[in-house]
Amino acid sequence: MAIATYCLVALDCPDPQALAAFYAEILGGEVTKDSDEDWYDLHAPGGHRIAFQLAPGHTPPKWPRADDNSQQMHLDFHVRDMDAAEQQVLALGATPLDLDDRNGERGFRVYADLAGHPFCLCRE
Repeated sequence: MAIATYCLVALDCPDPQALAAFYAEILGGEVTKDSDEDWYDLHAPGGHRIAFQLAPGHTPPKWPRADDNSQQMHLDFHVRDMDAAEQQVLALGATPLDLDDRNGERGFRVYADLAGHPFCLCRE
């Protein structure tokens, strides 16, 4: 028996509005703002929700380190066309972290979002 039900993933960041808009461009959906400027939600297609919370002094994780500044968490997104999706996320301001998918053998490429959180584009 489950103890809880999934609600959302919350990402700390220096600019919640900008990061919510970044992921809305990737996933679609609707961005809503809480009663203050510190919290935005992305209601993505399929009922998924990602929240973005203001974190003054936010320091992005260093990928792929496993010491005191490890990646902590990351998001994976399925894509049909890896090269086209890569061009789109780069145009939105993503930073490439590890693009060597070994000619498709590995099946994913790693990027950082506007706040430095790692995320992966993964082949369907």
